[in-house]
Amino acid sequence: MRVGLLSITDAVSGEPQGLRGYLTIGGRSLARHQLGLALALGCTRIVVVTEALTGEVIALQHAAEAGGARFHVITSAHALLPLVTADDELFVLGDGLLVLPAVALAQLDEAVGVLALPVEAGMAAGFERIDINHAYAGAMRLPGRLVAGLGDLPPEWNTHAALLRLAVQGRMPLHLLPQAVLNDGRWTLVRSEDQAHAFEPVWLRLHTATGHVRSPGDWIAARTVHQAGPALLHAGTRPWVVALGGVVALLLAVGSGWFGWRTPGFVLLALAWTLARVAQMMARIERESLLETGKQAPTGAWFELAIDAAFVTLAAWRSEIPQTATLSFAFAWFAPLVLMLLLHFLPRVVRTGRVTWWLRDRLLAGLGFAVCSALLPFDICLRAAVVALLVWAITKTSPANPDLTRPD
Repeated sequence: MRVGLLSITDAVSGEPQGLRGYLTIGGRSLARHQLGLALALGCTRIVVVTEALTGEVIALQHAAEAGGARFHVITSAHALLPLVTADDELFVLGDGLLVLPAVALAQLDEAVGVLALPVEAGMAAGFERIDINHAYAGAMRLPGRLVAGLGDLPPEWNTHAALLRLAVQGRMPLHLLPQAVLNDGRWTLVRSEDQAHAFEPVWLRLHTATGHVRSPGDWIAARTVHQAGPALLHAGTRPWVVALGGVVALLLAVGSGWFGWRTPGFVLLALAWTLARVAQMMARIERESLLETGKQAPTGAWFELAIDAAFVTLAAWRSEIPQTATLSFAFAWFAPLVLMLLLHFLPRVVRTGRVTWWLRDRLLAGLGFAVCSALLPFDICLRAAVVALLVWAITKTSPANPDLTRPD
């Protein structure tokens, strides 16, 4: 069995009445972040060392039990003895420790031992020294047999300090973390309210980082999360609330187009897509932080398809073809439908680059439709855009089998 040991005992720096485990990042306590990590490590028993049974501890219990783990609260090191057997594995997370889950999972799943940092950098970040070269990184994976040694120590010893001493005496291997995880915020010790507020933007950027070049709409959505995310998360605003705003904007766009205001409708569609991207990023933050394990983003491919269908509909309503030619009204739907299909098709067949990410950006599409609707010949603009995209695709792709096009 895997057992996770958390602690809510250390006081906040400068505030003796506050506890580090209750400091919040992204609207959730540090203890809640650690609980998500412990559950992801496969711990089926969660033990929390604390002196008082508070509402936050009760919330941790509910979250642990929802994750399929048994929950225990203890007040002393000796109380841990009956909860861990010699065949168990104990995962120890230090008070106030906040880590990027991907890094911690890779390190703690790798081998039994004590995670350590270079001593100068580690102590500067608030971690305690182990020996002349290493500082304790705030996390350990120990064999259950070591826990029996707690019975030989005074009961007033701090549980985590006692386990660290037993690990060092038991010659548990040290696994050195690179200093880079401290420098970029992937591994940190939060000790005060001010530090928690200062670190929150860093935490958000870590969870919204992307490996591709952001399009303008993606950049605006990410900036919105960076700027408004802390306030939204601390207010308890969940991603689905933001997604609901996107749904409302979509409905207003269709209603606006129905009553003849097509240009504002295109702008509202751009807003709906941006709100959906913000909701997706917030859901990704919760998912990668292991706060809402397994839950999907509240808006996904279906909502983006609905937005694209609304673009086609508003563009067909905006078209001047039925008014200027003796053609069926269906002709007004052809150009916008082909254009939106190209915006889906080309990113799949053209080598990924800046332009392909821009083609996925419906904020740009909405503003482009709005400008054409307000200032330019709308139908000519749509057809010109279709031709331009096809020409660009031809220049960026090569024949699937060049031998078939080679002259004899």
